[in-house]
Order: sequence, then structure tokens, then C-alpha cells
Amino acid sequence: MTVKLAELAFQIRPMVAGDWEFVRSIYLAGIATGQATFETEAPTWERWNNAHFPTSRFVATANGRVVGWAALSPVSTRAVYAGVAEVSVYIDSESRGRGIGRALLERLVSESERNGIWTLQASIFPENVASISLHKTCGFREVGTRERIGQMEGVWRDTILLERRSRLVGQD
Repeated sequence: MTVKLAELAFQIRPMVAGDWEFVRSIYLAGIATGQATFETEAPTWERWNNAHFPTSRFVATANGRVVGWAALSPVSTRAVYAGVAEVSVYIDSESRGRGIGRALLERLVSESERNGIWTLQASIFPENVASISLHKTCGFREVGTRERIGQMEGVWRDTILLERRSRLVGQD
């Protein structure tokens, strides 16, 4: 049986502080799945804002509401890793499978290169097949499996580490 999703017109724009409650809601839904993150609760806006780059954060909007978001955070405060960032992409459950994640991730890639980022990385649970596929479609490659990297509710979990090296930045 083939199911065709209804077309969904959406726009991507920079995230602003006023988007936080929508972004937080989508993040909480991702947390609730147990397949999106090791986090167990969404941070405050201030904590989230301080943990992410001020550039390279976007929301997708459709029908006047936020339906997805993406952002980059530094992987380390050490100077040698200044061009390496961790990717976060979250889509509202009703809006998945409509190209929003890909559009957000592609926008993150281009914006990251404008800001001197040479490596993007993502750590994804193996069960999150759709997210792994999305990242590979956008030029990420699987680097390896981080076995038993953390516990959730007493259960050891693996993550798949993916990375994307820029062809424009860090080539000298």
C-alpha cells in the first residue's frame, strides 16, 4: 500500500527567542520517543541559547506555526575544534516525511560553511533509521558505532557517529 503525504508548503527562517516554546515542544516530543536524544528534559531558553552557536539555528514554519528546527552546537571549547559542530534536527511528528528535515539540514550545512565550520557531526541512535538516512542523503558518512556509550533508564544504548567534512572550509 502506498500512502502519499499531502504537500506541505513551508518556509525556513532564522530562529528567534520568540520561537522557543514551539521549538521546546518539538524537542520534548522527540525526547518522549526515547529515540532522539539522551536528554530527559528540555532546557530553559537561556541554557539552550548559551549551548548553541548564535548563527546556524533555523526553524521551518508552515501554516503559521513552527514544524521543525535545526541548530549547531560546539563539540568542544578547545580552539583546535573551533570548526567542528554537532547537528540537531527535530521535526514535528505530523510534519515528518515531507522534506522539512532535509531542507533544514541543507540550510545548516550551507550556513555552517559560511561561518567557518569544517566538520559537522551527528550522534544518532541506530533505531532512528530515518535520521541516519537523512544525514547520509545530505553528505554525512558513518564513522562508526559508539557501543554502550550511555544509559537510558538503566539500558545501555549505542549511537551511530556520522560526520560531514566541508569541501569548502578547512581544505588548506
